Amino acid sequence: MKHKLIKLSCLVTPLLLIAGSAMAQQDDFPEVTVEGMHRVPDSKLAVVYADPGADLAQYNRVKLLDAYVAFRKNWERDQRRSSSQALRVTSNDVEKIKADLAREFDTVFRKALEDGGYQVVDEIADDVLLVRPAIINLDINAPDTPRTGTTRTYSQSAGEMTLYVEIYDSVTGDMIAKAMDRMLDRRGVYTWSNSVKNKVAADKILKGWASILLEALDEARQP
Repeated sequence: MKHKLIKLSCLVTPLLLIAGSAMAQQDDFPEVTVEGMHRVPDSKLAVVYADPGADLAQYNRVKLLDAYVAFRKNWERDQRRSSSQALRVTSNDVEKIKADLAREFDTVFRKALEDGGYQVVDEIADDVLLVRPAIINLDINAPDTPRTGTTRTYSQSAGEMTLYVEIYDSVTGDMIAKAMDRMLDRRGVYTWSNSVKNKVAADKILKGWASILLEALDEARQP
């Protein structure tokens, strides 16, 4: 593959800035990006860009890369300030949460794609789309750690996260589309927060995104 895929970690800082500010002001995004991608109007995701000359009809398989996960800026510091010494989030807790969310992302999106008729593969070929996802600006209001024990924390929302996804031709490395969308868990009432309920909230958001991606791929492949 040509070296057109920039290392995702290099994009985290500007993406966090975008997710934290411009997502609330969608008109700040240009109609055409520096890569020549055109903004797609009336999309179900907050911001979508696509190559107007791309033809997705040839693709019926997907190579799904591992999701990169990044917390919002200063999340770990703020958690430690607001928690007692015994319940403070550690660096190991942070890495575990990120790994668990990345694994859940793969499970949810893989199932959605396969149920929708797309074979998820590890190879590169002319009929394979490469999907590179990231969860950025992750903000969990009440993280559940092994030290929580019988302590109960109540919150009105599990938190929020922003999806950033790029789609490429797996052979040439040419970008076909990219999108960003911020989602907030809304419970409406204060409830006990734990790892199970946080996972349910995350799954609901991930399934919504997976459904939108599947629908977009189907529409793009139509004559």
